[in-house]
Amino acid sequence: MRQFLARRLFYSLWTILLSSMIVFALSRMSGDPRLLYLTEYSHLEPERWEAWGKAMGLDKPLPVQYLIWLGKAVTGDWGVSIVNGRPAFEAVMERVPVTMQMTAGGFVFAAIFGIPLGIVSAVYRGTLWDYIGRTFAILGQSLPAFWLAIVFIVIFSVQLGWLPTSGRGTIQHFIMPSVILGWLAAAGFLRLTRSAMLDVMDSEFVKFARAKGVGKMTIVWKHALRNAIIAPLTFGGLLMAGFATGSVITETIFAWPGIGVLALNAVFNNDFPILVGAVLVFAVIYVLAAFLIDVLYAVVDPRIRYS
Repeated sequence: MRQFLARRLFYSLWTILLSSMIVFALSRMSGDPRLLYLTEYSHLEPERWEAWGKAMGLDKPLPVQYLIWLGKAVTGDWGVSIVNGRPAFEAVMERVPVTMQMTAGGFVFAAIFGIPLGIVSAVYRGTLWDYIGRTFAILGQSLPAFWLAIVFIVIFSVQLGWLPTSGRGTIQHFIMPSVILGWLAAAGFLRLTRSAMLDVMDSEFVKFARAKGVGKMTIVWKHALRNAIIAPLTFGGLLMAGFATGSVITETIFAWPGIGVLALNAVFNNDFPILVGAVLVFAVIYVLAAFLIDVLYAVVDPRIRYS
């Protein structure tokens, strides 16, 4: 297990490093940031071209710029925003808890509705409950998130006045973003759980347990679900990372000031210190989620052993 953890940690660090290199290079391929800001902001006069570029390190080759940035990044110095001059580390990290709040809400909705409906659909296969569950999954995977968000705003905010249209601050602000973000994930949870449960419940050891007179609920909770949980566990770990990094649409529609909106604005403004910092956080979240999934495998399934 120690060798496995050390190997995974090594791969994780390389993944983060390569991600930062790629994004840093791509952010500079869009052009010299000075060309953008000298035309849009009057306080950057053309005669300050060389001085401003030297202060930002733009006069050096791209690999040198990256190495300079990397040396500072490990100490929390990610540079300053080209737009407002704020430290990039501060600007990015203050948005992380905001995004994680929405992520937690979406994950709770997905887990509460997806996994139980998947279990019920598998246990009562071919019944009304199964059709309800599969309809819920089909709608969640087929309806676009942006369209569903607009429909929810029109119905529950404009027409009924039950929920606020945007912003954050109260528990009511969490409801619509959590549902929109979590419905697609709940559909994935449902289908994975149902499929895994059906495979286990059709296996020989479950048939043997039935023949011995073991109760239906005991078979479901003690045997079937315990052996079928690997697929939802994997999906859940990647889901948390996907929520944190892929909630740009939901954050934009509901005016949620998260890291996704920050990264999107950085792309539009060619603000590469913010962009590189945000994507570095995304990479860390993905790598950490994958690492935790691999470790949990050995805990959940005793058949899995790492040398």
